[in-house]
Order: sequence, then structure tokens, then C-alpha cells
Amino acid sequence: MLGAVVLFGPPGSGKGTQAKLLAARFGVPHVSTGDLLREHVAAGDEIGREAQALMQAGRLVPDELVERLVEERLSRPDARNGVVLDGFPRTLEQAESLSKLLKKRNLDELVIHLKVDYNKIISRLTARRQCPKCGTLYNLLSNPPKSDQVCDRDGSVLIARADDREEVIRERFRAYEALTLPLLERFRSSGRRLCEVDAGCGGPEELAGRIAALVRNAEARR
Repeated sequence: MLGAVVLFGPPGSGKGTQAKLLAARFGVPHVSTGDLLREHVAAGDEIGREAQALMQAGRLVPDELVERLVEERLSRPDARNGVVLDGFPRTLEQAESLSKLLKKRNLDELVIHLKVDYNKIISRLTARRQCPKCGTLYNLLSNPPKSDQVCDRDGSVLIARADDREEVIRERFRAYEALTLPLLERFRSSGRRLCEVDAGCGGPEELAGRIAALVRNAEARR
């Protein structure tokens, strides 16, 4: 049983890409709060409209809303033996909520902190593109599509997400430093298993290999 691997780091540190690669390697679901929220945005429901306004402004959605979405996702049968979490927790309240959810489901927690230089983050995010149909993420610098601005999977024209504008990125980074960065100290002081990795060098697959090795070593020492 893998347990819950929590990918932790600033916007643009590669959490989404690494979560998908790790989930595929270990055969567990990739749970992204961003994807869950975007599902509601696409549906145009009340939650989606509220979330869209917040994300476009680079602000975090309320803890209660995110926690409810994560709890529902973790209750599905495919998450019984483990998950890779991407984008959750982001606040101290969310961290406590996650701890309770995992304890109730007998899942151990391992935090992987992705460390990346701020200037590299700006470069990464402004070059990021997403398929509006299947949600696949590309980067024009490090992971471009085979055909310019077209999704490899379904041929849809790629788009730049509204929350990847530089001014929005800076606001997201300020929110991360104010609300999320203190979680690292909480993780350390509470005795949670925490590993750190330099996510600013190497390609996605190479980085995924290094993270997978950390996960396996941590599980072997458990």
C-alpha cells in the first residue's frame, strides 16, 4: 500500500506533471484540487463560478470548499490503497483536515517538497499551455507538443490558462509564501515524513525517477 504522497511546492514547481507521472508509476489515482475545481468551472455551477473568479485573481479558494472536494474524492474505491495529492493541503487548516481524512482511511502520509528558484518558476508558467479538451499540460520550453500549439492527444488548439499570466503568478506566489510555506515547519515539527528534492533541474521523467526513489526509500524505512 502506497499511502498518500503529498507533492508540496510553489506554483510552477511541477506538482501537476510529477503527480501524474508518479500516479502512473505506482498505480494509484492522481488527485488534483485544481482539476476538481476546474470540473466545476466547466460545469458552470455555483461552486465553479465562485472558484473561477478566485483562481483568475490568483487567490485561494476557501478551505471548507476544497476539503469537501478532497474528502469526496478520497472516498472513491480507486483511492483505497493510496493517492498522489497535488495542490492540497495549502493551509494549516487543510493540513489538519487531510491528516484526519487519511487516519480514517488508514493511509500514511509522505510529503515531497519540490524546491525551485523563483525566476525559473516565472519562466515555466508563462510558457505553460493546456489542452482545453483533455486537460493535458505542455510547456513550450521543456515539454512542447509535437505540433506547434496543438495537443498531441486530440488535436485541440492549446490555450494559456488565465492564472498563468505573470501578474497573477506573482499574486499566487505571495499567497503561497504567506499561507502555504509555513506548512513546511508544521510538517517538520509534527513529525510527518518529509523529503525534499531539487525540482529545478532535469526533465520531467528524470525528476519523476528521483522522486519515485525517495518514495520507495521512505516506504522501506517505515
